[in-house]
Amino acid sequence: MMSSNRNWSLLVRAAAVVALAFGLATVRSGGAVLFGDGATAAGKVIGFVLWFNFLAGFAYVAAGLALWARRRWAAGLALLIATGTLLVFAAFGAHVATGGAFEERTAWAMALRSVVWTLIALLALKAAKRRGTAPASVDASP
Repeated sequence: MMSSNRNWSLLVRAAAVVALAFGLATVRSGGAVLFGDGATAAGKVIGFVLWFNFLAGFAYVAAGLALWARRRWAAGLALLIATGTLLVFAAFGAHVATGGAFEERTAWAMALRSVVWTLIALLALKAAKRRGTAPASVDASP
């Protein structure tokens, strides 16, 4: 049992590092497009996707730090990020389906974000359930 808890702890720490690194990279790249000279290189920018991802980058950092520190609210924040990302990805899909201009890399980036945050949220919820700190409003069962 001790080994199992240690493995979970290491897995959650790894997820925290991924979330933190992903968040810092997201804030940096989104900020460069929004406030720097990165807009030209970005191509066909979709405003709501760019703004969501930039602002979500700060939430990624907070979630990473909270996961590392084993804060009770980390799992809920990870779930909120995953849900928001999936909703924005769906809105992006609607934009594309109605003929809106887009960059193919945006579709790939949103797919990656969706997968990463869904996995982090599931891991965080499972870890919180194991510790008995899962958010009361979330069923963390598999």
